[in-house]
Amino acid sequence: MASAELRIIRRRIVSVQSTKKITRAMELIAASRILKARDRVKAARPYAEKMAEVVRNVGRASGEVQHPLLEKRDLSKMGILIITSDRGLAGGYNSSVIRLAEQRVADLRTEGVDARLYVVGKKAQGYFSYREYHIERSFLGVTDQPGYGDARAIANTLMEAYASGTIDAVEVFYTEYQSALNQIAAGSPLLPITPPDSDEDEAGDGVAGPAVSYSYEPDPAEILGRLLPRYVEADIFGKLLDSSASEHAARQRAMKAATENADELVKVLTRTANQARQAEITTEISEIVGGAEALSQD
Repeated sequence: MASAELRIIRRRIVSVQSTKKITRAMELIAASRILKARDRVKAARPYAEKMAEVVRNVGRASGEVQHPLLEKRDLSKMGILIITSDRGLAGGYNSSVIRLAEQRVADLRTEGVDARLYVVGKKAQGYFSYREYHIERSFLGVTDQPGYGDARAIANTLMEAYASGTIDAVEVFYTEYQSALNQIAAGSPLLPITPPDSDEDEAGDGVAGPAVSYSYEPDPAEILGRLLPRYVEADIFGKLLDSSASEHAARQRAMKAATENADELVKVLTRTANQARQAEITTEISEIVGGAEALSQD
């Protein structure tokens, strides 16, 4: 009995050690990808900030310009864009943003607003499909290394739906990357576009920056009409990059914890195996001594 128990424990030790090699490799891969994803987030932010500045300045010059992406409507159909990952093993990364989006959908239904879902990543697609939510459009294979073309495809889908009246507004739910140890599930409005505040400077200290005089060719209204779609694309691209960096950071932490747990489990199993082996040896010695005594009595 002891020998059979010992074989089972040893097989478990080998299995845990094999799993540990996998989690360790995934931890190292995620750690290497965090650096690249973080650099991409930092590199994209100046473009987004400059785009906001240009939209603000052109919007000031164009006055009360009318554009479909600026049109505010009575809300009856809300588009919800949910950004998750295609792969799991990332701790609570996916569940946090899905839970936040699902709560928003529930609140909209309570208000009598129809929620139309647009999902990025297999995790959101699988979750909402299983619960029989209607998904308007899924975007897969995006979040590992998102490109600007991915953001443009998502933005075009949402802008077309908004322009056609299929939806009256759009909100985005994603994970904001703050540091390798801190990522926060967040939601923000996307459409209609709210022009960046022109009354405060970039530092947000409440002091208006100096007015800049530009010469426009063609007129400011036409330039703004061309810039607004790019503004939406840049906004979505920034959120995709944030989500990607957050995914890799969450996976690195989850795999690190799994590797440490495997180490602890191997120690416990090794201790149990040693105890089983000692019990087996004790039993064998007892049998030998018992047999010797029986022979001596004969």
